[in-house]
Amino acid sequence: MILLPSVRLAPGEPESRLRPLAARALGVPVSALGEIRIVRKSLDARRKRDIHWQYALACACEQEAKVLARGFSAWTPPQYAIPKARSDTRPVVVGFGPAGIFAALLLAEAGLRPVVLERGAPVEQRSAAVQRFWEGGELSPEANVQFGEGGAGAFSDGKLSTGTHDGRIPFVLSQLRRFGAPEQIEYDAKPHVGTDVLRRVVRNLREHIRSLGGEIRFQSRFIGFDTDAAGRVCAVRAETPEGPVTLPCRDLLLAPGHSARDTFELLRDRGLPMERKAFAMGVRIEHRQADINAAQYGPFARNLPPADYKLSVRLPDGRGVFTFCMCPGGYVVASSSERGGVVTNGMSYSGRAGENANAALLVSIRPADFPEAGGVLAGMEWQRAIERQCFRCGGGNYHAPAQTVGDFLGAAPDAVQGGAVSPSYRPGVRWTDLRDALPPLLTDALAQALPLLGQKLRGFDAPDAVLTAPETRSSSPVRILRDDRLQSPAVPGLYPCGEGAGYAGGITSAAVDGLRCAERILEQYIV
Repeated sequence: MILLPSVRLAPGEPESRLRPLAARALGVPVSALGEIRIVRKSLDARRKRDIHWQYALACACEQEAKVLARGFSAWTPPQYAIPKARSDTRPVVVGFGPAGIFAALLLAEAGLRPVVLERGAPVEQRSAAVQRFWEGGELSPEANVQFGEGGAGAFSDGKLSTGTHDGRIPFVLSQLRRFGAPEQIEYDAKPHVGTDVLRRVVRNLREHIRSLGGEIRFQSRFIGFDTDAAGRVCAVRAETPEGPVTLPCRDLLLAPGHSARDTFELLRDRGLPMERKAFAMGVRIEHRQADINAAQYGPFARNLPPADYKLSVRLPDGRGVFTFCMCPGGYVVASSSERGGVVTNGMSYSGRAGENANAALLVSIRPADFPEAGGVLAGMEWQRAIERQCFRCGGGNYHAPAQTVGDFLGAAPDAVQGGAVSPSYRPGVRWTDLRDALPPLLTDALAQALPLLGQKLRGFDAPDAVLTAPETRSSSPVRILRDDRLQSPAVPGLYPCGEGAGYAGGITSAAVDGLRCAERILEQYIV
């Protein structure tokens, strides 16, 4: 096929126009074209008077060699080879978020029949437990937005874009599409599936892994591992509904997620090499989606999907403040995993049809900022302290402390009323001064950054925008060290993996890291 790197469509122009435009660009009649495949689609909104869709196309056509001789490039679809392997001992995967899912998928496709230990519930039961909590019910420490099948990403916007350029990404996207995601995730510049679709995809992946001989044990919490005389992993221990179990294991892929605090404590106590890692904390900021659309698209807003944004600023002291996990047409959701703590996150459904836009507004945190106490887990303890303080400021019932941007920047101590933007956080917010809920390092940086970010996106610092606290779980505050074989330098056969281990920052990058670690396991057993 021939790669055609740049074809434009105006907002609202149908994609049926791509075929005649491609024929004109290639200098061939339309009748000479065969299959046309969209390789990439992006929206160019840099100039508000010239917003357009940009396409890269792969085209099959007659006399392809002659067309290529005119200076065009050939295109071939990316390939990912899965070897066949055999082992007498089944690998164990701890955690069934994106890293664990894709590691288990690859191991199962290769023939190793992995055993997956997931502390939480299947996504169907998990969704019901989360819904009850959002409606004011009890928090389940093992079935919530952080824990359960699909990991934290199952209750998010389902964004699949990543700053990495790993060659495994097309395979990840193709498998998500294979198991129920829409076709466009394979070519959209900013792919997303939405939490509703992602949950179906996760369920289908689970059943496929089982069909290949893999075993997925839910409500099975990892509680330790054993080593042999050489120091290599030889068994994994878990607490299950039937009681404690011990599984023989030579290859343990540990993908615990960024909120598995008891796992981090277990590994620290076991002496596994770990280090403090930079991360970020802050708040969720909400605007009306219509206002974001107008700011980003101007007069084209009616013919384009809900607008997103990605903003950052560096303060005079060098600290960064930035937006993360922006959810067009989404909701701010309660994401606690520990009783007595409030945590927020952003979520949207596939249609992105909610009234508000929201994003994490985060302040970069360096290990030197961590409290002195806490050792390697000082960042984690700081997260926990902030979440508990926000629980108290929210009224002690999992309502979240919130404040309008206008009141926050005015530093009015008695500002408790809301503005025109209606907060979407469930089970509800309590209007308060965020300086009572968050440490000065965060509130001072946010107060400096908001007007600067408003200069980059009109209305970002609008007085009626809502700040909801806290956003503490953007990434892991600890890294579980590994060597060039992707194993723990102290325990051969233990593969720290994914976002919780400190090696990823989203659904796609975590899935890629799961594949990378599974590949290292497979290298030992290829037939």
